[in-house]
Formats: sequence, C-alpha cells, structure tokens
Amino acid sequence: MSVLSQLSGTLVNVVTVLLGTSVGLAVGGRLPERTQRTLLQTLSLVTLFIGLDMAGSLNRVQGGAVPGVILALVSLALGAVIGEALGIEEALERLGETLKRRFRGGGRFTEGFVAASLLFCIGPMTVIGGLQNGLTGDSATYVLKATLDGIAALALAGAYGIGVGFSALTVLAVQGGISLLAGTFAAGLLGGADPQILKTNPYVLLITGAGGLTIIGISWNLMLAGLGFEDRRVRVGSLLPALLIAPLALWLATRLG
Repeated sequence: MSVLSQLSGTLVNVVTVLLGTSVGLAVGGRLPERTQRTLLQTLSLVTLFIGLDMAGSLNRVQGGAVPGVILALVSLALGAVIGEALGIEEALERLGETLKRRFRGGGRFTEGFVAASLLFCIGPMTVIGGLQNGLTGDSATYVLKATLDGIAALALAGAYGIGVGFSALTVLAVQGGISLLAGTFAAGLLGGADPQILKTNPYVLLITGAGGLTIIGISWNLMLAGLGFEDRRVRVGSLLPALLIAPLALWLATRLG
C-alpha cells in the first residue's frame, strides 16, 4: 500500500482544519464579540456531549474487581502528577509561542493552537481512524472526523485566530504517525490486524473513556472562554500521560484479579 493511501484521511483532515480556520478568520472578525462568545459556548456544549459519550465507555470496562471509572481516576491522577512534573502544558504553550513568533501571529495565537491541537487529537476516532487508514487504506473514519474538525476549527478560529490553523501540524504529526506505524505494529499487537476489534477492546475502551474525561476538560475551558473566565481553565495538557497509564493500570488490575 502506498504512503499516500495510508495518509489519505490525515491529509483530508489537515485540509478541512485549514479551510475551517480560513472561513472562521474571514467571518469571525466581522462578528460582534458577544456572538463570538456564544459560538464558543455552543462549541463547548457539543464538545461536552462528545466527551460524555466517550466517557461512557468506562461502564464497559472491568479490570478484575476494579471498575473502569476507578481505573480512569487513578490514571488521570497519576497522569496529572507526571504531566505537571514534565511541564507538558508549558511545553505546548512554548511551542505555540514559538510558532506565533516565527509566523508573526497575533492575539490569542497560543491559546487557539493548544486548544485545537488537544481537541482534534484526543479521542477514539484518532486511533481507530489511523489504524483503519494505515492498514487498509480506508479513510472513511478520518473523513468523518475531518468534517467535525473543520466545523470546530471555524468556530475556534473566529475567537482565537490563526493559531487554530497551525493545529493542522499537530493533526498531521499525530494522525499521520499512527497511520504509518499501523502496518508495522498492529498486525502483531491486535490479533489479525482488524481495526474493528478496537471497538470492543477493553484497553481501547479505557483509553477512550479517559480521553473523554479530558475532552470534558476542554469543553469546560471553551465555556470559560465564552464567559470570559479563562484564568480558571483545566490544564488538560498535563493530563495527557493518563492515556498511556490507563492501559498499564488495566493490565495490572487484571493480573491482580
């Protein structure tokens, strides 16, 4: 399978993020501040629904005697400690500031870059779509995700500016990386390399649930931005290690019974 086939969905996603950002920049600047805030609040509500739907996966996970929600709690708590120690949130902000200086971005460039990068790259569609595209060339999941991301980029760009568009680099790196690595590792790790098994795999369900809780954090941040209280935001970047800790916690809980 050609590299272009494996990356087809990712490239579509990158294009929709850029298009959504362009439309948002063109339209958003003409909208009153009150309307921009209302759009952020609307996006926050939709993001909350997505996060809650993902978090519901925790009800389908059990690690021995430990329910999925407890595993997610432990993973997020440990992830927060590790994330703060590593300064992940600050690293994301520094990357945003570097891009802002390099491309002479203005306004809320860094906030838009970080918020969009996290929103677009956390979730089951990122993983499942990457494996599907990388293993079979089927880009259907990423095309659906691209549509959602394009709409979100439009709303975010109207409030945060051009920094949202640079999240396309994050999408390219994360989704492209998953797709290209899928053919190399997934066959041995996922039993037959069928990405459909991910929909019921307990490890992926737990990662999905923990990811859903972080998405809810993003929703909270968007709502605060819409209300003008961004100084009370959740440090979602610091929670990212939880997505790596979650499968380890499930493996350990299963072994201990």
